Amino acid sequence: MSDSLLAVRDLRKYFPGPRQGILGKHATLKAVDGVSFDLARGEVLSLVGESGSGKSTVGRTVLRLDKPTDGSIRFDGQELAGLDDRGLRPFRRRMQLVFQDPYSSLNPKMRVEDIVGAPLEIHEPSLSRDARRQKVEDMLGLVGLLPSHAERYPHQFSGGQRQRLGIARALITHPELVVADEPVSALDVSVQAQVVTLMLALRRQLGLTILFISHDLAVVGYLSDRVAVMYLGRLVELAPTRALFTSPRHPYTEALLSAMPVPDPDAPRRRITLAGDMPSPLDPPSGCAFRSRCRYAEAACAATRPELREVAPGHFKACLRDDLSLIAPSMGVAA
Repeated sequence: MSDSLLAVRDLRKYFPGPRQGILGKHATLKAVDGVSFDLARGEVLSLVGESGSGKSTVGRTVLRLDKPTDGSIRFDGQELAGLDDRGLRPFRRRMQLVFQDPYSSLNPKMRVEDIVGAPLEIHEPSLSRDARRQKVEDMLGLVGLLPSHAERYPHQFSGGQRQRLGIARALITHPELVVADEPVSALDVSVQAQVVTLMLALRRQLGLTILFISHDLAVVGYLSDRVAVMYLGRLVELAPTRALFTSPRHPYTEALLSAMPVPDPDAPRRRITLAGDMPSPLDPPSGCAFRSRCRYAEAACAATRPELREVAPGHFKACLRDDLSLIAPSMGVAA
């Protein structure tokens, strides 16, 4: 994209696995194995997939909380992949993370003023205490809390309010990019809707660019401009949200969509149950990693690893088979 804030190319993040035998080498865990995507300014791109697919590792590596094994991460035209901590510091305030757990991500011994204002101590150390307090109170108001809440401690808030505190802390430096790692998964459904609505409002008000990581397709469908589906460290489908929900092109996406709840109990639908568990990233299958669970797999799927390719305008898939008529379960029609 010409107006990309973030451009990721062939990103890889490997971790050392267990040693193979007493004197053997460590196995390699390929948590992220060649992921590429662009994120336009003001866009919400969601990463979805089962636990263990590598979504959170992509988010942490993009923010350079984890150092990439290989690949390129360009933020606003600047390469981040090879920078050390000192080189990354000017970018830290421009890229922030909203954590999954609103309980463990807040220090219970700190007041809200100190929690939300902590990034300012690093990135704006010359601010007076009064000026920092005013910024904190303004940010609390922006996320739907009261200025007086600055005096409280985390245990005095509900789960939804705590996540609002986490969002306020992430936004206090006015970042351009926010990585939201499962930010509503620990909340009740009714509270999830409130937090998602808040994030959409903040996106419009502040011009945020969001990389949203989730396994909840219902939330993703409401929030996102585009969706990227991950499986075993790789992207298997990438498309505008409506196109992906109404016309999935990869069998894994079809299976994920079939598990979504449908508001109309009389609507035709077909639940697709995948066989077995996701393979280990220590020993992935040859060829297409999804073939061991795919009901459409053929002999060629074991011999060739499909690359992500464009099959419709803006719609990419990593599947060898173009002859499939996949079902969009939420619509009940063939794609």
